[in-house]
Formats: sequence, structure tokens, C-alpha cells
Amino acid sequence: MPFESVNVVYRKYDGSLHWHHRALLLGEDEHGVWTGCVPGSSGSRGHEPPVVWPQAFVMLFPRDQWWTAVFNARPDKTEIYCDITTVPEWRDGEVTMVDLDLDVIRLRDGRVFLDDEDEFEEHQVRYAYPPHVISSARAAAEHLLQAVATRAAPFAAGPGWLARVS
Repeated sequence: MPFESVNVVYRKYDGSLHWHHRALLLGEDEHGVWTGCVPGSSGSRGHEPPVVWPQAFVMLFPRDQWWTAVFNARPDKTEIYCDITTVPEWRDGEVTMVDLDLDVIRLRDGRVFLDDEDEFEEHQVRYAYPPHVISSARAAAEHLLQAVATRAAPFAAGPGWLARVS
């Protein structure tokens, strides 16, 4: 049975288009909704030309959380890439959220780090992030740094879902 296709749309706080692509709706579990992209899938940042991704990946859109997560297939050097976002919203075959700049990344060698703090600081001023957005984003980043580093659930679940699109 073929998978249903969904639109994945990240925006910036001013509403401008950020990363967007089509993905396969793989299913749901206690962690949220999982989508996937087969090798050779493509997506675009804003209105730039499409980028083709050579490896498969799956994405987790958790319920009521200020983040999303990408689990990359080998040989990608980034194993997990978490975007700090507003809570993902599902409507009419599309999931949308606002990218809040901060990223928690785990490389294949096990290193975990927080990226783009400078962009987060810059955009707090440019987009006038309200205090609750700033505090929610920082809390999500702190939680993810710990959870991703210790491979707490769901950060060991990606390979099972990856098998569906690899």
C-alpha cells in the first residue's frame, strides 16, 4: 500500500517561507507523527532552487513540543538534527511551524551541540520575538541537548522508521 504524501513547511517568524518539501506520511507513535523522504528527494529553502538529498531521512513532529527532529541515514555525518520551532500544526495534508533558529545536532561520532545561537539573538531583535517564544525556545533547546546526548526516547527510534524509506 503506497504512503500518503504531505507538505512540510517551515516559515520564519515574519511568515516568510523557509524550508519546504513533500514527504511520505509514515505513521504515528507515542512520540508524534513520522514522515520520511527516500534518497533523491528534494526540497527548497524559501524560493531558492531545489536541493536534492542523497540519503533517506525521517522526520518526527512531536505533539505539543517546540521542536522537530530529522534522523538521517548513513553516510550523512549528521545523525540527528533538531530544529527549535513553534509547535507543529497539521491542517489539510500539511504540517507547518515557525523555525526559531536554534538547532540541536548530534553527529555520527556522538558529539552533540547547540547551533545558531547568534542567529537566534539576531532574530529576537529583527522579528521582535515575544518573551514566551524566547523562553519556550530556550527550554526546548536545553531539554533536547540532554535528551539527544543520552539517546532518551525518542532519540533512539529513528532507525526503525528509517528502514521504511531507505
